[in-house]
Amino acid sequence: MIEFARYYIQFIRDFFANIGKFFKTIFEAFADLLFNDIGVYLSNLIDASAKFGFGDWLIAILILGINMVFIVFFTLKIYQMLRVYIRFVKTEMDKDELLEEVALLTQKTVELADEKNKILMLKLGGASASSTLTNKEEQPKNAPQVIGPTRFAKLTQVDEAYRNVITSIQMTPEDTVGLPELVNRFINFSASRLNLYYNEKIIRTFFAGMASSKILILEGISGTGKTSLPYAMGKFFGHDSAIISVQPSWRDRAEMIGYLNEFTKKFNETDFLKELYETTYREDLNFIVLDELNLARIEYYFAEFLSIMEMPNESEWKIDVVSDRQPTDPKHFIDGKILVPQNLWFVGTANKDDSTFTITDKVYDRAASIVMNAKAAFVDAPYSENITMSYEYLKTLYDEAWKAHPISPKALDNLGKLDDFIAQKFKITFGNRIMKQIKLFTPIYVGCGGSEYEALDYMVARKILRKFEVLNLPFLQDELSELIVLLDKLFGKNVFKECISFLTDLKKMN
Repeated sequence: MIEFARYYIQFIRDFFANIGKFFKTIFEAFADLLFNDIGVYLSNLIDASAKFGFGDWLIAILILGINMVFIVFFTLKIYQMLRVYIRFVKTEMDKDELLEEVALLTQKTVELADEKNKILMLKLGGASASSTLTNKEEQPKNAPQVIGPTRFAKLTQVDEAYRNVITSIQMTPEDTVGLPELVNRFINFSASRLNLYYNEKIIRTFFAGMASSKILILEGISGTGKTSLPYAMGKFFGHDSAIISVQPSWRDRAEMIGYLNEFTKKFNETDFLKELYETTYREDLNFIVLDELNLARIEYYFAEFLSIMEMPNESEWKIDVVSDRQPTDPKHFIDGKILVPQNLWFVGTANKDDSTFTITDKVYDRAASIVMNAKAAFVDAPYSENITMSYEYLKTLYDEAWKAHPISPKALDNLGKLDDFIAQKFKITFGNRIMKQIKLFTPIYVGCGGSEYEALDYMVARKILRKFEVLNLPFLQDELSELIVLLDKLFGKNVFKECISFLTDLKKMN
């Protein structure tokens, strides 16, 4: 044990001695390079210069000059690098100090804003309470009590606009029309009053689509009246449609609804949110138009709406706006949520070009899709007035049509056979959601003056055959031909015109 201790002590001494020699050698090398050897360099130059001729001196001056320039350049570069490094370190230190100072100031500002709001609430609350005590008999029972500043400026304006306003719908005998008259009256109104022309099939499809879904998608080439159709509907029913332009930057619901600014404690309200909230006051028919809805991905920014509209209980169609509740929040908020009313439809317009996204099956399966690829011909319509109609009256018309024009058993049986064939050959099925929409759509289309097979033709083409576009069609040419034969066999020769036309186009494209 003693011998190892002696060895280890000697090892430590030798180790540190070697470290000392290492640094000593480095210092001596720098001293020789920069100081001690300079005299030797000069002495050797003087001795050698005794034998220099004119050419030697010329070359010597040139080479020495180049060397001096290199040394000066090298020294300046090192100096600049050191300055840059020192400045960078100093800047980073200053930046950290500034960030800390900004964070401290931000915290102080929020505290001061909260303190100010509390003082205002005390003042306004006290004044309101005093006024209520002294003039209690003079205050109307439904007058809102001002408690403090609200975080929803636009929605509060809506509350003020509808305060003491009677929103119930008073329909006249001229307004109590049936579905066929409703279609004709709209066509005549839009033609005579707005110079907008639509054929009966498009308008039947629109009203039937309203019965089958709260989301309608109008798609087709530009200039066919996709945006003007819901605009004309708003004029026709006496309440302008809200047209919201979808932006390519929309990535989530906050872009469409808005968000709570944690710094100002105010909600950044959007026009969409204001229009949505206003519909909670109304009893007529309302349309919110998402113009060019596929400039962004609708399944992202509209996802919450797509989900809640699948709920069978309509009282659960609530959109979260804020997570907490304050006394100054809008009147129709329910624990920070807005109930999407049944008298509201979302109408999206869609173009297909390089600047747009593909609308996915998740959206198509939940929406009523209407194709508008051609402008309607001029209609020489008589002058027609708009109509005043409540949602309850339209719902009554729909209920009567569902009872009067259910899909015939033969048509349902043929749809079942068609479903089996498509599922076997193309691995695509109708599904419960699509069958439900077909059963809701078809009776209303018939009630509007159309035929049952015309409605089924349209729904099968838009809901089922549209999905064929993603299949490997070059290897399914025989199956497509068999499907055309089956359609003629089940529903009659060339009865399903839209389906056959669509399948024929698919065969040509591949």
